[in-house]
Amino acid sequence: MSDAATPTVTASAGPAAVTPAAHRPGRRVRIALRALQAVLALFFGIASAFPKLVGHSSAVESFDRIGFGDWYMHLIGGLELAGAVALLIPLLSGVAALAFIGLMIGAFVTQVTVFDGQYAITPLILIVPLALVAWTRRRHNAELVALLRRRA
Repeated sequence: MSDAATPTVTASAGPAAVTPAAHRPGRRVRIALRALQAVLALFFGIASAFPKLVGHSSAVESFDRIGFGDWYMHLIGGLELAGAVALLIPLLSGVAALAFIGLMIGAFVTQVTVFDGQYAITPLILIVPLALVAWTRRRHNAELVALLRRRA
């Protein structure tokens, strides 16, 4: 039997525990995916969350226009920072990408309804790499659920 057909068993039990080696991404793909996660984490942590958390004038102006004020700006900044960190933690990366997709859908709706669609394309562009991360890290979601069930 060749290595490509040999199944690998992960730490969790159940049907999701056996993954054929042929379905695991190669080393280059794994490195590229980790690099993508790091770039997304840097973007969300520095370029997006930081201005909200420090109350930069551009962020304050935008959130005043939305109508929720500073508390909402800090909430979104905190969620973005937490998500950026979670993108770098293997077990949390899949669920973090899914959460960011939800956040980007909300950002798109806000851009269209409040800001007349001025930058509406940006959240849609970000959904693409986030969906790639969510899809390729979906196995981690099952592992996370199994871990939480064992602890409950």
